[in-house]
Amino acid sequence: MFLLAMRSVRQRPGRFLATLLSAFLGAAVVMTFQSMQDTAGQAGIDASSAETLRTAASVVGGYGTLLVFFAVASTLTVAVRQRSRELELLRCSGATPGQLGRMVVGEAVAVALAGSVLAIGPAMLGGRVLLGVFHDSGQVARPVGFVFGPVAPAGGMAVTLLAAAGAALLAVRRVTRGTRRRPRARRFLAYAALAVGAAGAASTFGLSAADEALMAPPAYGAILLSVGFALLSPRLLAGVLDRLPVGGASGWLAVRNLRQRVDRLAGILVPLILFTAVSTATLTMQAVESAAVRDSGLVKSVDAKNLETLNLTVVGIIAVFVCVMLVNSLYAATTYRAGEFGRQRLAGATPGQVLGVVGVEAVLLTLTGVFFGTVAALAGVVPFTVVRGDAVLPDAFLGVWLAMTAVSAAVTLGTSLGTARRVLRVPAVGAVARAA
Repeated sequence: MFLLAMRSVRQRPGRFLATLLSAFLGAAVVMTFQSMQDTAGQAGIDASSAETLRTAASVVGGYGTLLVFFAVASTLTVAVRQRSRELELLRCSGATPGQLGRMVVGEAVAVALAGSVLAIGPAMLGGRVLLGVFHDSGQVARPVGFVFGPVAPAGGMAVTLLAAAGAALLAVRRVTRGTRRRPRARRFLAYAALAVGAAGAASTFGLSAADEALMAPPAYGAILLSVGFALLSPRLLAGVLDRLPVGGASGWLAVRNLRQRVDRLAGILVPLILFTAVSTATLTMQAVESAAVRDSGLVKSVDAKNLETLNLTVVGIIAVFVCVMLVNSLYAATTYRAGEFGRQRLAGATPGQVLGVVGVEAVLLTLTGVFFGTVAALAGVVPFTVVRGDAVLPDAFLGVWLAMTAVSAAVTLGTSLGTARRVLRVPAVGAVARAA
C-alpha cells in the first residue's frame, strides 16, 4: 500500500497541493517559534531574554500545533471525501479498511514531509525577523544572536507529520465506516468545552484589576466556547436554517442545498467561528489593557510587552491559517459540485442564477460563523472589560469586530464565487459527464 500511495501522489500532484500548502505553512510557523528555543539555549544569554524567547516558543508553539492539526485535518477530510468512490472501488477489489488507511496515511505523511523540508528556509528567515522584533521592542538584549539548531526542524517536522498522519487516519475512517457515526463523543466534548469555557469566563469576576493573569481566564474561556460552538456547528447551522426567512428562488435553493450538506459544511464553519472568536476577543482585550496602562501613566513592563507581542502574533497566525483552511475547504467543496452545477444549467438555470445561489450560501455560512464567534468573543470581552475598566463593552470592540467580519466575508465570498465562476466555464454537458 505504501508503493500505491507514492504512485498516487506522483500521478495526481494537484490533488495534494492544498495539503502541501497547509503542511508547509504549519511547519514554517512551528519551526520559526521553536527556533527561539534554540536561540534561548545558547551560552551567555541573560535570564530575561531567555525567558522571553522560551515563552514565545511554548505559547505560540502550542497554538501553532493545534492550528496545524485543524488546517491539515480540514484539507484531508475534504480530499478523502471526494475520493469516496475510488476508496469504495478499492474495497470492492479486496482492499481492507486497514490497507486503505495505510495508503491514505502514507500519502499524507509523504506530502507533509515534503512541506516540512520546504519550510526550513522560510522558517530560518522568519526566526531572524522575529528575533529582530524582540530586539526592537527591548524584550531581548541586542547582543543575542539568532540560532537555528536541532530543536526547530525536529519539532516542526514531528508536529507536522503527526498532525498529517492523525488527520488522515480520522478522515479515512469517516469515509470507510459509511453511515455509521458516533455523535455522542462529539457532543460530549462540545458541551464540556462550552461548560468549561463559560466557567472560565465567569471566573474573571473573582479577580481584581491589578492581577497579572487577568486576561488569561476570559481569553481561554472565549477559545473554549468557540471550540464548543465549532464542534456543534452542523446542529447550529441546521437550527439557523430552520428559523431563517429567506425569499426568492436563489434563497430557497441555497437553504435547501445547505440543509442537504450540513455535516459537510463543518470544515467551513469551524475556522470561521474560531477566527471570529479568538481574534476579536484577543485584540479587543489587548486594546483595553493598553488603554488602561496608557491612562494610568505607567510604562509597560517587559512582561506586558511580551504578552502584547504574543497576542498579536497569535492573532496573525490564526488569520493566516483560517484563510488557508477556508480557501482549501471552499475551493475543494465548490469544485466538487461541478456536476451539480452542470445539471442545474441543463435544467434551465443560467450561470448568473447558479452564482446567485452560491453567493447566498456563502453569505448564510458567513453570518452563522460570525454570529456564534461573536457570542464566544463577547463572553470573554465583557467580563474582562467590567473588571479592568468601567464599561461593559469597550469602544474598541466595534472596530475590531468589523475588521474581523470583513476578513471572514471577503475570504468566504471571494473563494466561493471565484471558484464557482471558474467551474462554470466548463460546458454543462462536459461537467455532468465528468461527474458521472
